Amino acid sequence: MGNRKLEIEMSVVIVNPASAGGSTGDAWPQLASDLRSQFGSFRVIFTKHRGDAAALAGDAARKGAKLIIACGGDGTVSEVANGILSSGKDVELGILPSGTGGDFRRTLEIPARSRDAARILRTGRTVRIDVGRVSYIDQNGNDATRYFVGVASCGMSTKVIERVKEDKSSFAIAMLKTAMQNAPVRLVVQLDDAHDRQLTVSNLCIANARYFGGGMKIAPDAKLTDGKFDVVGVADLSALQIFTSAPRIYLGSHLSMPEVSHALARKVNVRAADRGADVALEIDGELPGRLPATFQIIPEALRVRVNI
Repeated sequence: MGNRKLEIEMSVVIVNPASAGGSTGDAWPQLASDLRSQFGSFRVIFTKHRGDAAALAGDAARKGAKLIIACGGDGTVSEVANGILSSGKDVELGILPSGTGGDFRRTLEIPARSRDAARILRTGRTVRIDVGRVSYIDQNGNDATRYFVGVASCGMSTKVIERVKEDKSSFAIAMLKTAMQNAPVRLVVQLDDAHDRQLTVSNLCIANARYFGGGMKIAPDAKLTDGKFDVVGVADLSALQIFTSAPRIYLGSHLSMPEVSHALARKVNVRAADRGADVALEIDGELPGRLPATFQIIPEALRVRVNI
């Protein structure tokens, strides 16, 4: 009991008020009330710009925080995880959901309702999960490296996310609109030490967790503790095929489709097959850069408070 009391006193909540289209800032008084009543005392820090959560989490970890709670969507959770991992400190990650996607919390079976999520932060158990580390080219053309907890992808998903961010539309609507204009991408993919393979796909996912794209169960067999990525490729599909396949992908029953490939790997190298092609990269719901990219699984790298 004494250790849990000390943990609560050393808990930090990093809030992204801009998440969920800015509604997290408006909802914070109620979120704070739910957290205080179900969890206990905490210190709160608000982000001011993109990338702020990672820096704030790293600083809190180095200053002795035992539990850092990310309040926002998948991007906020990913930034906080990056801050913890980059700090070199063995600090636990908690999640108070308030964002657009909520894909990572789905894998952890954390409910969307803040009161229920706050209760899990107090009574849930701690597990060590794998994380992905990806090296890629950032938006300025420089080499970059970051961690991810959920799913990274390239292909149609990057255009869907662009549309979600620009039009403020839902993932489902953005996917349907994008499917009408989507063009496949040609990639060269290497899994572990196997030979390169050239693929033409609508989308390629390197999944640590099960969900992406606002509830799409893209990697239904993915486990956060198996030390491997689930690599899921969806072949070049027509707009009609994308429409008719979407329910199966959301439900996670698509792996048996002939147009879908699935493999396990600890390391994945991906580059554009066509010289000079600019293929965007999505990581945990954000668009930080482009291919070529190398993905490496880091087993049991992060402690997370869960409901499973």
